[in-house]
Amino acid sequence: MTDIVRRTSREVFDPIRRFIEGDWESATIRVEEFVDGTTQVVRAEMPGIDPEKDVDVSVANGVLHIRAQREEKSEEKSKDGYRSEFRYGSFTRDIPLPEGIKDDDITASYHDGVLEVRAPVPPRAQTQARKVQITRA
Repeated sequence: MTDIVRRTSREVFDPIRRFIEGDWESATIRVEEFVDGTTQVVRAEMPGIDPEKDVDVSVANGVLHIRAQREEKSEEKSKDGYRSEFRYGSFTRDIPLPEGIKDDDITASYHDGVLEVRAPVPPRAQTQARKVQITRA
């Protein structure tokens, strides 16, 4: 009887424990940004998500928008009972892109639970430095 009560209370309080301990993995998309040569790269962790159904990547006004949706279901049937658990969530990240990136040049791929977005960064125009004369007033 004690094992049943202990297991049940753990199952009941587990979501509360995760919230208090700050288990935000199920609530946010972790990203890393870096420049690889002349390409801005954004990688987002999205394990267990179907990129064709559950992920939307768009660009508007110089901002990369990543939106994903997760739906997890688990069922446990035994001779003593039935247990079903569902988790749903929607996640978004907005990442500003460097100036001059052309929306049509941006590509995205998904491999092993990681979404990778690549955007070629246009070269900056080199300007000559000019010395400014200081006058006394």
